[in-house]
Amino acid sequence: MDPRLDDDLVQLPDLLKETQEHAVRLLEGLAERPVAPPPGRREPVALPERGEGARGALEVFARRWEPGFSASAGPRYLGFVTGGSTPAALAGDWLTGALDQNVVGDLDSAAAGLERETVSWLRELLGLPVAYEGAFVSGATMSNVTGLAVAREWIGERRGVSVAEQGLAALGPVRVLSGSPHSSIGKALSVLGLGRSALRRVEPLPGREAVDVDRLAEALRELDGEPAIVVANAGTVNTVDYDDLRAIAALRERHPFWLHVDAAFGAFAALSPEHAHLVDGLGEADSICVDLHKWLNVPYDSAVQLTRRRDLQARVFQNSAAYLGAVGDDPDFVHLTPENSRRLRALAAWFTLAAYGREGHAEIVRRDVALAARLGERLAAMPAYRLLAPVRLNVVCFTVAADPSRADEVARAVAASGEAFVTPTVYAGVPALRAAFSNWRTTEADVERVAEALARAAG
Repeated sequence: MDPRLDDDLVQLPDLLKETQEHAVRLLEGLAERPVAPPPGRREPVALPERGEGARGALEVFARRWEPGFSASAGPRYLGFVTGGSTPAALAGDWLTGALDQNVVGDLDSAAAGLERETVSWLRELLGLPVAYEGAFVSGATMSNVTGLAVAREWIGERRGVSVAEQGLAALGPVRVLSGSPHSSIGKALSVLGLGRSALRRVEPLPGREAVDVDRLAEALRELDGEPAIVVANAGTVNTVDYDDLRAIAALRERHPFWLHVDAAFGAFAALSPEHAHLVDGLGEADSICVDLHKWLNVPYDSAVQLTRRRDLQARVFQNSAAYLGAVGDDPDFVHLTPENSRRLRALAAWFTLAAYGREGHAEIVRRDVALAARLGERLAAMPAYRLLAPVRLNVVCFTVAADPSRADEVARAVAASGEAFVTPTVYAGVPALRAAFSNWRTTEADVERVAEALARAAG
């Protein structure tokens, strides 16, 4: 054994304690850490010939890399849709690394059972029927890839072919309809060989991102009975708009289509009594994407993919190897996801759900929604800014009133201040900014600091 490895093994308790102390210092300073350090590339250095040992590696990391890391786990990081890590989730994630389980199946570990329990808890948390079964994947993009792969197999079933066995050439063209699809849908269609051009955008309602259901019905009618895929949104990324899921599902009485719902963060509206109506009909979907490193506040990377047709899912992702066992009626996870080797992502989610339950996570959702509304009020009162959409849930979409083209400049100025981070976007053709609230640490005091940073950045 390498002497450094041998030394580190002997000193492992002390090394973990030092790492813990280092992590605690990071977390204690998170609220005042520059939220988004200036961007810049560091040239890689040569691979060490002998290495520094674990203690030396920690010292090098702290000196060379850590200062450039963002405070994305902190309370004023409002870019993208980024949660933090609850204390229990962080503990679960640390144990995930220590236990180092490969969640293939039940042959050698209870890890798969814990993942199944976590999926059932999530299903219960979101009010979904027991018909849904699911698996953990890396994020919303891979959840959408998985759900649409199952949809592709369903199209083949309708046409009398198995894409998993015969390939795309046997399937023929597929039409995918959506009002305001997330960019990951196009990526998923590219990965799956259906092609980005398979996506047809259906006109949304006036002044909305929600699809016009009448226009969708017309687009389906034009397909003249050909099976299709409809991608509905439960929370768009710019304005958190929701498609009328129940009305869309009702169209299946007249037209054959697979209903995939991208509910990456919007599914958590189910935890707010005032907003639960937004996800009415979610339980009618054929497949659902839910991202957990957003509003469940678990560490990256973590999402679930849910579907009613696990049989088709296993047909797509089965891994034929004698040592893995047959697929059977109750497939192991190795037969249900794109990965064979799988980290026990479920443990962090299990810990946070076990620690705080439904009510603890509902409180996070309710508080973030209230804080987003508060920032919306502050911005509406500032002559420098103009809201571009109502604050429907946890995202504030706004622009520079006098000159929307300054949106990127303002985003950079806010980041340079160290006070906050918001992301630029384009909404209805207008350059804009968006502030997304999904972190359990964020408070009213943070909203005031963000508002003041935005006021200064407007100049």
